[in-house]
Amino acid sequence: MNLTSPDSSLSSAATTKKRAASPRSARKPANTPPLPDHQPALQPGVASITHLTTKLAEYLTPAELKKVKEAYRFSDEMHLGQMRKSGEPYISHPIAVAEICADWKLDAQAIMAALLHDVMEDQDVKKDELIERFGAPVATLVDGLSKLDKIEFQSQIEAQAENFRKMLLAMARDVRVILVKLADRLHNMRTLGVMIPEKKRRIARETMEVYIPIAHRLGLNNIYRELQELAFSHLYPLRHRTLAKAVKAARGNRREVVSKILESVSTTLAATGINAQIDGREKSLFGIYRKMHNKHLSFSQVLDVYGFRIVVDTFANCYLALGTLHALYKPMPGKFKDYIAIPKLNGYQSLHTTLIGPYGTPVEFQIRTQDMHRVAESGVAAHWLYKDEEGNLSDLQQRTHAWLQSLLDIQKQTGDSAEFLEHVKVDLFPDSVYVFTPKSKIIALPRGATALDFAYTIHTDVGDQTIAAKINHEPAPLRTELHNGDIVEIITSPSSRPSPNWLSFVRTGKARSAIRHHLRTINLSESVELGQRLLSQALAMLNLNPVLAPIVVDRLLNESSAKSLDEIYADIGVGKRMATLVARHIMGLLENEPLVTPLLDMEGVAAPGKMDPVVIYGSEGVSVQLSPCCQPIPGDHITGQLKRDQGLVVHAEDCNIAKRQRNKDPDRWIEVLWGEDLNRRFDCRIKVLVHNDKGILARVAAEIGDSDANIIYVNMDDDKDQLMTQLIFTIQVEDRVHLARLMRNVRRIRGVTRILRDRTG
Repeated sequence: MNLTSPDSSLSSAATTKKRAASPRSARKPANTPPLPDHQPALQPGVASITHLTTKLAEYLTPAELKKVKEAYRFSDEMHLGQMRKSGEPYISHPIAVAEICADWKLDAQAIMAALLHDVMEDQDVKKDELIERFGAPVATLVDGLSKLDKIEFQSQIEAQAENFRKMLLAMARDVRVILVKLADRLHNMRTLGVMIPEKKRRIARETMEVYIPIAHRLGLNNIYRELQELAFSHLYPLRHRTLAKAVKAARGNRREVVSKILESVSTTLAATGINAQIDGREKSLFGIYRKMHNKHLSFSQVLDVYGFRIVVDTFANCYLALGTLHALYKPMPGKFKDYIAIPKLNGYQSLHTTLIGPYGTPVEFQIRTQDMHRVAESGVAAHWLYKDEEGNLSDLQQRTHAWLQSLLDIQKQTGDSAEFLEHVKVDLFPDSVYVFTPKSKIIALPRGATALDFAYTIHTDVGDQTIAAKINHEPAPLRTELHNGDIVEIITSPSSRPSPNWLSFVRTGKARSAIRHHLRTINLSESVELGQRLLSQALAMLNLNPVLAPIVVDRLLNESSAKSLDEIYADIGVGKRMATLVARHIMGLLENEPLVTPLLDMEGVAAPGKMDPVVIYGSEGVSVQLSPCCQPIPGDHITGQLKRDQGLVVHAEDCNIAKRQRNKDPDRWIEVLWGEDLNRRFDCRIKVLVHNDKGILARVAAEIGDSDANIIYVNMDDDKDQLMTQLIFTIQVEDRVHLARLMRNVRRIRGVTRILRDRTG
């Protein structure tokens, strides 16, 4: 091939002969099966970087451009002979990723990482070699982009979660990691058509669940919209084609309306003296589909398919243009949003208003300045596109850095990769509410966040010590959902500690991870003790000695990625690991080893495997919980379920919920027994059907107190006109005998028709 210039154009075909002599080129390319003897070898395709170097020459120095070309040559050599599913040389993919990064004007290190991003994963290039050739920053970026294919995981889900965790933590330290990764995913989605349908759907779903929310969170709206369209087309190809056809058919009918609006708005703004750039745009197919799906509309009912963007020269003209538009067309009530005064979490700023246009058609307008438009389209990448001369961080950069720092905080407090990913996904939820501190500072939270989430957003210590909240100067429960404009005040106490119940209503990842971390920490000894008991019993079932030899412990820790045996015990105690599975793993480690010591009975014959019941005292803390659905009390026959992150949950044996869950997952159930000398009281519910007589509630409550029981909750029917009323009490009793005595006493009250224990949850 003829090269126009050695400096500006390099091709994979042109350097084949030179690389053939290199020891590196002998390395077997990934995913390239050997060709049969009778089949001629395919000639490598050509992938030029002329277009890339032209883009880079606009803003990189010659020295930086030289380093980029060195990275290209190395990547080309590593991927030599490797082909994509489309038949193109594999090097075409890194080049395309680098070109997307060049559009954002990312620095030379990021461009080099884009060119090298697959060499560690596909060609087994070590990080040390990249450090030696291209420097530590580039090697760290490539390492953050590489998957963990060489580690064995228990499941595909666990492997995926760990890969995301690694990538997001690398992103938290250097945001360029996620920018290159998004460019990588964008090119993969653009070329996804050659994949089999099942793989297309899997990759598209992964893109929709993780990468699109990240792009939105970082304000990368161009990529956000394109990834949405591509993922939609591969997830639901028939719906995408049908909707595209409908939009194309409607386009001609609405052209007259769009032209008329453009003309009238342009004329009116010019007459007011506002210099504006006006663009009419069609809503994306996914945006139309989402509106149809969420609001249960047909296509013909989605009227605002078109929107208009008005870019003005000054901040003040945004509001002047808004007033001009409202004078031209009538605004729809409740359809105005000021994202300039209160920007979105990702830094987006614009005025949004929906007006009733010609022929009664709703039309959406977005009004912003040129600077706002740059951030709206490029988000955090605008930091590289348009750097501040003094290098100061913008509000967007500060918010992004704060969010990235929160990822590191969550990682420190999170038990495993799946939990970490769960917390991060929560924080990627796009809708937000904006509330105020008592000192009028604006705090942005995900939709559905509670007063307790607000406390943890202020600081982890504030959340841990929260005892009450005031919303708009009125006392409110901690579980109260917040709304835009709420003023929230948190009341704390140094003696307060997080409750396990908080996990049932907090919304943000930071709050959930902090609560779980605290519960794990303060109850670590309880969880370790319970886990040790469960593992010892599981080993006994397999006739193995519960006292593990040091060599077995070392091998177990190496293969389970745990730091200590106590960590494994704690994981078993909180339900993250199954004692029976760990015991079987230990048995596998002992195969062909002279370390197996069977447990022998009196006759010297191996005892049959039988797991002794776990004894429950009710004072174990959160590592053992009594299920709220059936509220077992001493005297009830009970059974135990090991639930992930909740430890041992105790049910009554005849609990319907327990029966259903036991049928679904029998391996997580163990035998449990009540201990002796239980020095505490237990919650239970009773229902009392009474005549609607004056003072009946007081008489029943007094009798419960006289029976030495404590009332902690009472509820009754709202309908006061009925002859009969059902009272529901949650009371604290010692055991079944105490409860039976109380029920006999209440039954004797005049006006009480029926009393029974409620175990329906």
